[in-house]
Amino acid sequence: MLEKFTFMQAEIARRPYLQRLGALFSETVLVQIDDQEFYLTFDKGQLVDLAQGISRKTPWTFAIRTDAEALSEFWTARPKPGFHDIFGLVKLGRGRIDGNILTLVKNLRFFKDVMALPREMQEAAQ
Repeated sequence: MLEKFTFMQAEIARRPYLQRLGALFSETVLVQIDDQEFYLTFDKGQLVDLAQGISRKTPWTFAIRTDAEALSEFWTARPKPGFHDIFGLVKLGRGRIDGNILTLVKNLRFFKDVMALPREMQEAAQ
C-alpha cells in the first residue's frame, strides 16, 4: 500500500491539473485499510507527508475507511461497478467516510482523482 501512496505523491507533482484542483486543499486525510492507518498530509494540493501507523495524536479532517480487497478492486484498471468510486464503496457497504464531509465535498474532484491515480500503475502493468 505504501508503494501506491508514494506513486500518488510523485504523480500529483507531475500533473498541473491536479495542482490547480488542489490549490486550496491543505488538510490531513486518514486512509484506513483494514487495521492499517495512513495519514496523507496535503499542502496546497501537494502530498507533502505520508505517515503510516496507528496514531491517536495525529489530527485528520476526514477519513476513508475500507478493506484491502475492496481497495485493490478500486485500484484495478477497470473496476467493477460500485468499486469505481469512493462513494460507491460506501454504498456497497465496503467503505466508510468519517469526519468533515464538507471539506471532502468541496475538494471532491481533486481527492477522487488523487485516489484513482494507482489505477495507472495497473494499466501500465497490463
